[in-house]
Amino acid sequence: MSSAASTSSQSNRESGGDAEKRSKRDSRRANSCRTPKTVSPAAKRIQRELSEVTLDPPPNCSAGPKGDNLYEWYATIFGPPGSVYDKGVFFLDIHFPPDYPFKPPKVSFRTRIYHCNINSQGAICLDILKDSWSPALTISKVLLSIGSLLTDCNPADPLVGSIATQYQNNREEHDRIAKDWTKKYAT
Repeated sequence: MSSAASTSSQSNRESGGDAEKRSKRDSRRANSCRTPKTVSPAAKRIQRELSEVTLDPPPNCSAGPKGDNLYEWYATIFGPPGSVYDKGVFFLDIHFPPDYPFKPPKVSFRTRIYHCNINSQGAICLDILKDSWSPALTISKVLLSIGSLLTDCNPADPLVGSIATQYQNNREEHDRIAKDWTKKYAT
């Protein structure tokens, strides 16, 4: 084989290799364009709130994701000092909807509690978790509001009517039972 033919053959192999490299590179670019790594607005907002609640947690509260699921959190609220829930540790579940913050998170108590605005399934009757929700609210503000509810219940809008009636008509008995439940279930 002549040296010119050898050089031409080697050049073809090299340009074929270059073409193959270009083809792989173009394919990677096309694939990266087809599968953008975008994060939903809800996930961005939840991530920002996670940073906030981690760096500057609300008093007597903590919260964070369950494992790797950014939309499912655990939270802890310590019973407010001086209240019937004092020294109690209450665990809650938080579920963020896909259209958060335009819809409120679903928050429920996992720890049993004797409270007229919290039922036996852990559902909470709190206006900001329903009709008064605003996208300006954050999970930190929600936890603060729930903590405030432990200090000042709302018997005018009860979830458990019998506890609200007892709170209004026999406060001493109500407080005794609430303290007993706190010792039994939250310590």
